[in-house]
Amino acid sequence: MKGTVIALGEVQGKRAAAMIRDGVLDDFLVDAGEGAPPAPGAIFRAKGGRSLKGMGGALLDLPGGAKAYLRGNKGLKPGAPMLVQVTHIAEEGKAVPVTTRVLFKSKYAIVTPDAPGLNISRQITEDEELIRLHDLAEQGMEAADETLGLILRSSCEGATDDVIAEDIAAMRGLCEAVLADLSGEPELLVDGADAWEVAWRDWPKADMFDDSDAAFDNHGVHELIDAALDPYVPLKGAGSMYIEPTRALVAVDVNTGGDFSTASGLKANIALARDLPRQLRVRGLAGQITLDLAPMAKKDRRQFEHSLKAAFKPEGHDTILAGWTPLGHFEIQKKRERVPIAEVLR
Repeated sequence: MKGTVIALGEVQGKRAAAMIRDGVLDDFLVDAGEGAPPAPGAIFRAKGGRSLKGMGGALLDLPGGAKAYLRGNKGLKPGAPMLVQVTHIAEEGKAVPVTTRVLFKSKYAIVTPDAPGLNISRQITEDEELIRLHDLAEQGMEAADETLGLILRSSCEGATDDVIAEDIAAMRGLCEAVLADLSGEPELLVDGADAWEVAWRDWPKADMFDDSDAAFDNHGVHELIDAALDPYVPLKGAGSMYIEPTRALVAVDVNTGGDFSTASGLKANIALARDLPRQLRVRGLAGQITLDLAPMAKKDRRQFEHSLKAAFKPEGHDTILAGWTPLGHFEIQKKRERVPIAEVLR
C-alpha cells in the first residue's frame, strides 16, 4: 500500500505502535514492560547525593534505592530534594541518566520551567499563523509564573485554537502541580510516555490511522516485526547486511552477495547507508555502532560518508558519525532512547 499508516496495538500484552510507509515498517515503538529502566521523559523528585570526583557529575537517589547520574554538580546539595528528568535509557547495571532541565512536553506545547519566553517552531513561517499562535501562547500563559516558558511545536500548524489551548493548559497545569511538590522523599512524579502516547505526540500525521483491535492484523505488522527481529537484512541490489547487537556494541556486517563487479562494495555500502537509520530505529538499537563495510577503494569513502550523513540528517543531533578506525571500520554513536525490541519481545 502506498502512503503512510499508523497502527496501534499490543504485542505480548505490551502497547505498541507501528508507522508503515509504502508497505515498509518505518518506525516501531513497544513498551518495555515491568522492571525496565525508566523511560526518557520520566520526572522524579530525587535526593542530592555525592559528587563523583574527576567525572564531572554526581549520583542522586531515586525511589527504591535506584541511582541516577547527573552530569555536572553545580549547586548540588547532598540530601536535598531536586527535580530531574530521564534523558535516555540506562544501560544495564548503570545509573539512570538525568538532567535538571525539566520539560513538560505534549503534541502541541512544551512548557519550560526556568526558561521563560514564548517561542514558536521555526518550521512555521506564515505570518498569519505565527500571529495566531503567538496570541494563543500569550493567552495560555497569562498570569503564569514568570519563570515558565512555552514552546509551540510545528504540529500546531493547522490545528484548531481549542485543541492548542487545551494542550497548553494541560502542560501548564502539570508543570505547576509538579513544581509545587518539591518536598519529600524520592518519588516518581510523572511517568515516561508509553508507545501509544509517543506515537500521538511525536509522529507526523499519517494517511491512515488504525487503532482498532485488529489494527496489527489489518496491516501485517506482526510479519514486519518478525523481519525487524531477524539479523539478516537484504539490501537494494545483490548486497545484504547482518545487524547483531552485543553487550558492548552493535555490529553491522555488509556483504556484496552475488555482485562481483568492481563497484559492488561501494554499491552495497551506499545501500546500507540509506537503510541503516530506519533499521536501527525499528529495532530500538543505539549506543556504539560499528560498521564492517564491504571492500571499497579509499577514494570512495567520501561518497559513502556523504550518503550516510544525508541518511542520518533527519535523526537530529542524537547521532554522531564518529568516523573511520585504523582497521577500516566506521563508527557511529547514537543516543539510547529505547529498549531494543529483541529484549522486549524475546
